[in-house]
Amino acid sequence: MADSTFWIAALTGGTAVLASWVTSRGNTRAARIQADTAALAQRAERLRDSRRTAYLDLIEQTHSIGELYWEVAAVERTGAAERRRALLDELAERERDEYGKMRRCVRVVELEGPAAAATAANALQKATGPFHRALGAMRSDEPEAGQRFHAAFRPFWQALTDFVDAAKAALQEV
Repeated sequence: MADSTFWIAALTGGTAVLASWVTSRGNTRAARIQADTAALAQRAERLRDSRRTAYLDLIEQTHSIGELYWEVAAVERTGAAERRRALLDELAERERDEYGKMRRCVRVVELEGPAAAATAANALQKATGPFHRALGAMRSDEPEAGQRFHAAFRPFWQALTDFVDAAKAALQEV
């Protein structure tokens, strides 16, 4: 009987050690999976935050340059002829500065991605081209320049809407 007690104790002890080892491996694996999942969630949140910041900066800069374009339109419509040229020259200089800021924002969006948002950001930046060309023509007193300038508003704001839609989609993907 003492022999069978020993073997039962040995078997019970071995089973306990084996169960402990299996449980330990399972707990370790579960902890690793949990840590990996948390790291992925943090990475996704950081990406979402950096994209959101880049997108908001571009939207803000687009509104800033849009306000400048409204100033140009006001000068073109109501500016006194003798001061109009000087005002347009000043606004053209400000446009150059605002465009540089916008271009920087577009580059950040290109960096943050995804490709659809970057493409929409580039289209938005290119939508400023007709304004720039029309402003140059207005400064040279070309006829029809004012009409070309006013015609550029709708595509510009549509490009902004397209960018906002692409940005929303990109933020939902992350």
